[in-house]
Amino acid sequence: MDKIQTIDLAFIDPFKDHPFKVNNDDSLKELANSIKENGLLNPLTVRKKDNGRYELISGHRRKLAMELIGIDKAKAYVKDLSNEEAIIEMVDSNMYRDIILPSEKAFAYKMKLDAMKHQGKKILTSDTEYPKLTTEKIGKEHGDSSSTVKNYIRLTNLIPELLQLVDDTVLKDKRTALTMGIKPAVELSYLNKEEQKLVYMGITYEDLTPSLGQAIKIRELSRNKKLNFDSLEDILCEQKGNQKEQISFNKEKIEKAVPSELLKRDKRYIEQYIIKAIEYYRKMEIERGDAYDLDM
Repeated sequence: MDKIQTIDLAFIDPFKDHPFKVNNDDSLKELANSIKENGLLNPLTVRKKDNGRYELISGHRRKLAMELIGIDKAKAYVKDLSNEEAIIEMVDSNMYRDIILPSEKAFAYKMKLDAMKHQGKKILTSDTEYPKLTTEKIGKEHGDSSSTVKNYIRLTNLIPELLQLVDDTVLKDKRTALTMGIKPAVELSYLNKEEQKLVYMGITYEDLTPSLGQAIKIRELSRNKKLNFDSLEDILCEQKGNQKEQISFNKEKIEKAVPSELLKRDKRYIEQYIIKAIEYYRKMEIERGDAYDLDM
């Protein structure tokens, strides 16, 4: 049975290879203020180590928040867990977070899959009917398909610079920063490390990230031993399939510029309004004789 004990935070070590980031940001400060006012409502979860210290299973953010406000002891559930059980519980207890970065999910899924496989091998020595462990089981537990879980795990093969571009799809505005989707990233994960460094150099040089189709071409060049900076540049500079049809605008700026009553209507009315405004402005420029040549 789990025991609740009061433990000195100095004796609690972070979980080894903990895949979830703990940032000292505004949300952590809010958590610290909440703990200061209301106390720790949800105890930490730990397991005892052989050296008499404890390993933190769940509560890395809570522990840091308490340290920031000078609390040095906390209530914690002390569980008797094997290495594999500890990994599985650590992953499961963190997957409820509102925001999880692709890199966090990738390494968490990999750790959990490896732990489950190791558990299965141990059980198979005494029970040959133990069901085959697959990514499908993990997917069902966390609301993803088996192929999605496999794709996330593939991301662990990326160099940090490329993986950061995938995380930036969550952290940054895609209109103002370079970002890369999971599917193109999965294709690039099959390149060796030197090839990945070459691709990242090309991305930063051209200020472009590859689409899925382009990433597939890059992987094909790698297979044929033809990937170099020139061939990479040719692919990255190709016009992507939807670039001819779509132009993106800053939503906030558009909303400030158009009449407020128009915002309540379907977006096609906003599009028509903008087109008519441009046509009218263009006509006025021509009549004044100072039209700007948009084709230049």
